Order: sequence, then C-alpha cells, then structure tokens
Amino acid sequence: MLSRKKTWVLAAGLALAGWAGAQTPDLQVPNGFKVTVFAEGFEQPRFMAVAPNGDVFVSDPGAGTVTVLPDRNGNGQADGKTVFASGLNRPHGLAFRNGHLYVANTDGVVRFPYKTGDTKASGGPQRIVSLPPNGGHWTRTVTFGPDGKMYVSTGSTCNVCEEEDGRRAAVWVYDADGKNGKPYATGLRNAVGLEWYGGALYATNNGRDMLGDNIPPEGFYRTKAGGFYGWPYCYTTRPGQPQVWDKDFGRKNADTCKTATPAFALTTAHSAPLGLAFYDGKTFPSEYRGKMFAALHGSWNRSTKSGYKVVTVDPQTGKVSDFLTGFLSGQNVLGRPVDLVVAPDGSLLLTDDGEGRIWRIQYTGG
Repeated sequence: MLSRKKTWVLAAGLALAGWAGAQTPDLQVPNGFKVTVFAEGFEQPRFMAVAPNGDVFVSDPGAGTVTVLPDRNGNGQADGKTVFASGLNRPHGLAFRNGHLYVANTDGVVRFPYKTGDTKASGGPQRIVSLPPNGGHWTRTVTFGPDGKMYVSTGSTCNVCEEEDGRRAAVWVYDADGKNGKPYATGLRNAVGLEWYGGALYATNNGRDMLGDNIPPEGFYRTKAGGFYGWPYCYTTRPGQPQVWDKDFGRKNADTCKTATPAFALTTAHSAPLGLAFYDGKTFPSEYRGKMFAALHGSWNRSTKSGYKVVTVDPQTGKVSDFLTGFLSGQNVLGRPVDLVVAPDGSLLLTDDGEGRIWRIQYTGG
C-alpha cells in the first residue's frame, strides 16, 4: 500500500497558467504521484473523451465549444488548443463511435463525422436525439456500451418532484443513430457520470437537497436494464441496504422503496459526484487497476463545505477513499473537479471548471 500523502507544489505550471499572486492550491496525492497542468484557459471545461489517435477532446458549455488538445510530443502538456466545433448549446458529454464524435448538448445529442487526426469538424452537427433542455439540471451525458448502444442521462427539473417527461431523472438507451429510444435506468435524480466496466453501467448520482448537512449521502450506482433507483420517493443511507422513505414523497406507495436498488457506495451529502473513470492504464500501481476514480465537484448548500476532491471507489467493496485533495483550503474554494479520463500514456486527466484548467496526474514512483 502506498503511503498517504505527498504534496506537490505546482509553481511552474501555475505561473504558466497566470496564477501569479493568486493562492496556489496545495494539491495532495498519494506518495509517488505528481500533479501538473495539462491545459488551461478554458471558460468552463467539463467532460472529456479520448479520440482513437489519443487526442483529448473537452467540452466547454460556457463557450459552446468542443476543443481538441493533442499531445503529439508526449511531454504531458497539450501542444495547443483547437476548437473542433462551436456554436453548440451547452455541450457536455462526449463519445467516439464508428467514425463519429457524439456531443450531448442540453437539448439533444448531435454527432459530427470524425476521421483519425481531425482537429476541425468537416461539417455541421447532425441531431439524432432531442432532449428536454435546461431545467434544474442542465447537463447531458452520452456513452456507448459493449452492445454498441448509446446511453444518455438527463437530470431532473427540480429538487424533488414527479417528472412529467420520462426522459428526466433517467438514463435512456438508443441505437447508435438515435432511434428506438427507451428507458434503461430510472429514479436517478442527476446521473452525471456514466461509465461501463465489467459489463455493467456505473453512474454517479446527485441526491436531493434541503434535508440538512448529511442527508441523503451522495451515491454511486451499478445499474442494469429496467432498474429503479429510488428518486423522488426514497434514497440510500447505507450502501447496499434497503432505501428509506423520503419525507416528501415516501408515502405514495408502501412498496416503492422495496423495489428501489440502493447505491453500492456512498460519500458525503451534497459533495456532488460528477465524472468517473475506471483506471485501465498501465502506469499506476496495481492496487489502482480497476478502481473507479470519481470527481466530487463540491457542495453549495452545506454549512461546512464538502467535496472538492477526487476519490477512489472500490467496485467490489464499495470503499471510498480520498485520492486528490487540496481544492478546498479551510472554506476557501481553489478549484472544482468535474471529469476524469485515462490518457494513452497511463496518466489521469482531470477537468477543473472552477479555474478553467485540466490537470494531469501521473505516477512517477519513489
């Protein structure tokens, strides 16, 4: 087991990023790891996808763009930034599949033709799925399963309510061309992170607000076709244990929570888990292989802030452990983690939409 923790001060990288005179985040990672700046200068970097040739694509919903970040010389920093597509409607989730880049805008999924090495879209977006836009949760996430199907998550309009549109608070599955859509997993208030691993679709979920600092905890879910995960009627308070009644909607049907699948792992209430990635690279120590890494964006309605870090989640035991901390100094926020991807060189990339940059986490040993 690696010892915790070793602090890496990022003076050189942060100077390049224009942080002169600003408070430097004291980022802490396990011994042997190093954190540096991969790219910066974004308005709101959110979700990433790695192209077939290894280029990193990132969505920027604030700017309405998708940007390409090649690292052709392999030095651990983006060679530059090229806007692949612009004029998009709050783009968020990204995925590559069979010669296309799929982009989940807030109002639907579009796709662009993609050839290996492309850094500019060769044409306009083709809309293949329409979705209810904006609402209380505006992000949309897209991923593809081992079955070749497209999975799309849409958050709720509200804190707690019964949605009129069945696409809300759910993950839907479609053919790759957007046809034949149907519900896959329901009762997920805001499943921002989606990732396939070991034949199962895993999801992060943001629980409801206004029940105090600690209720309900945030959940990590292992989903399956036809699964129901509780919202708005109930929520998980203990991993793997039956869900409990929600005070606002828990009396609708006495059997509802008995059929709701609980989270297999939990973390602090209101910490807002967003993107996740299972580590399948070759450079991290063996204890991290197959672990889920999840970005906790951070709380907005808690008396003492929580989140603002990256955790690991063991998919077998549900154990949640801190991996990268330091974005929260006391109650001062110095960054907001969003999404993670494993880069071709085995490093882990992390978007930070609080400070407009992408961090690179690599194991250097020693």
